Amino acid sequence: MSEISEDILDKYADVLINFALNDCQGIRRGDVVFLQVPECAKPMLLALRRAVLKSGGHPIVQFVPDDMRREFFELANEEQLKFFPEKYLKGRVDVIDHSVNIIASSNPRELEGVDAKKIMMNGEAFKKYFDWKNEKENAGKFSWTLALYGTEAMAKEAGLSLEEYWQEIIKACYLDFDNPKEKWKEIISEVERVKEKLNSLEIEKLHVKGENVDLIVGIGKNRKWLGGSGRNIPSFEVFISPDCRIAEGSVRFDKPLYVYGNLIEGVFLRFEKGKVVEASAEKGQEVLREMIAVEGADKIGEFSLTDSRLSRITKFMAETLFDENAGGKYGNMHIALGKAYQDSYTGNPAGVSKEDWKEMGYNDSVVHTDIVSTENRKVEAFLANEESLVIYKDGKFCI
Repeated sequence: MSEISEDILDKYADVLINFALNDCQGIRRGDVVFLQVPECAKPMLLALRRAVLKSGGHPIVQFVPDDMRREFFELANEEQLKFFPEKYLKGRVDVIDHSVNIIASSNPRELEGVDAKKIMMNGEAFKKYFDWKNEKENAGKFSWTLALYGTEAMAKEAGLSLEEYWQEIIKACYLDFDNPKEKWKEIISEVERVKEKLNSLEIEKLHVKGENVDLIVGIGKNRKWLGGSGRNIPSFEVFISPDCRIAEGSVRFDKPLYVYGNLIEGVFLRFEKGKVVEASAEKGQEVLREMIAVEGADKIGEFSLTDSRLSRITKFMAETLFDENAGGKYGNMHIALGKAYQDSYTGNPAGVSKEDWKEMGYNDSVVHTDIVSTENRKVEAFLANEESLVIYKDGKFCI
């Protein structure tokens, strides 16, 4: 497959711009849309810009050159790593109504071997930028979505041909349908049903049990399950930001993890009183431990389940966006270490102070790293009325 047809890319862009953004309502005439696209995904950028223009929006483009990150980390001193262009980024946040970030890479392992401390230091310098976007999103004035554009290098990393890789993208996003947006509305309807049922149960904690997992996750008060918001395409998961102070037990993840241009395999985590007290990996252990050393990255920010009946993703894609939405025989469970989703709060998040978030056990960090298991598991919910029930088994919600 030398190139993807314009018809497929236009369908893809239409889903992102006219469905995913604005909480699955699509953009409005006059909205400003920030398009962040790598050089290797230029055809996707052109399709996105067409979609924005046809819908009456205003595109702002950030076209990111390939293969420049490694040299930055090799040359930058500490002052440069911590540099934060405050006025420039504050102005960007003030202007844009939505953002679309395309994940694509000409070299998925570009940062392999780079000092992980440098990568974390640079990431922490931009925390204020992410906080500004969070605040605007909490006020209902900003939305975003992520999507994947396949390259030869990414396909190779997953052990697939480029054609096989793109077929998985096309299937996962329903781009083989005449009207993908209508199919996505059906998917979101089922996600909403499950979400509403979970939110009606008043769950206090979850017990996840399987061959390689025995973990208690405390849910906490003032929380709701989320899903179907258009934040990721594809997305089939139902998830929640639990009380980060309540996690006990251990879990081993069977899916590799790509972070900061590095591959991490065979992740094992053990929790006590909410914190990771033991972390190991068969490969990439140093990067894993440097990440967990970042403030707040040793606690859970998200717990998620995907029903195998919804997702058409059956192949490993070497990219978290797809791997955390895998279907297959047992669906998937994933846990994110780091920042919680504040829209999991049942009230108006715009009026909540940093102290209040902490008091409720909503984790805060510049890091949000999803780690995925596709092995079989049973999830039992313990309710406020002291009853319990199994909510998920053999890869499916049973509620």
